[in-house]
Amino acid sequence: MQAFTQHTGIVAPLDRANVDTDAIIPKQYLKSVKRSGFGPNAFDDWRYLDPGEPGMDHSKRRKNPDFILNQAPYDRATILLARQNFGCGSSREHAVWALTDFGFRAVIAPSYADIFFNNSFKTGLLPIVLPEETIDELFQAVASQSGYTLTIDLARQQIIRPDDASAIPFEVDSFRKQCLLDGSDDIDLTLKHADEIRTYEAQRRQSAPWLFLDR
Repeated sequence: MQAFTQHTGIVAPLDRANVDTDAIIPKQYLKSVKRSGFGPNAFDDWRYLDPGEPGMDHSKRRKNPDFILNQAPYDRATILLARQNFGCGSSREHAVWALTDFGFRAVIAPSYADIFFNNSFKTGLLPIVLPEETIDELFQAVASQSGYTLTIDLARQQIIRPDDASAIPFEVDSFRKQCLLDGSDDIDLTLKHADEIRTYEAQRRQSAPWLFLDR
């Protein structure tokens, strides 16, 4: 998992509430369990004017010029600004994979669906929760300046604005914060205890050999 320490990027405003996971990555793309390759299909039904299927050359599909992520400079955005209950709907890790493969490192919203929120940390995507009034201010700032950027400092838990205004603090669970700073996912955390696991298995083989009979 890619570590997250400090990131500066263009902010893409997605001014919609209750964006569900089927909108983030439609169901026909869930056949693959790889974590990569979903970027071209993030927000597929909104980005393209024609229906998409796995295996297509998506570079040849007609893009919707009205969708924000098809407009420069937001097609290079790495921070997504959204409204309440982002990531609701069915539980699919593919939604987070699609966002990270597009290039997003963080989402800023007033609230998230629980499963999406938890999946984000496990994939290196930082979901930041801010009050509604602060979200409104950020939408106004993005609208007033094309290519508006923010710097997210995870160690200090601050969002730094480009106009030298006061930094915006945010809360994050200390354990999840450290995992992001280290770039450690669940597998990495388990492998840190590889020696203890091997020792336990060796002891278990001696105390209960019938569990390890060759088949």
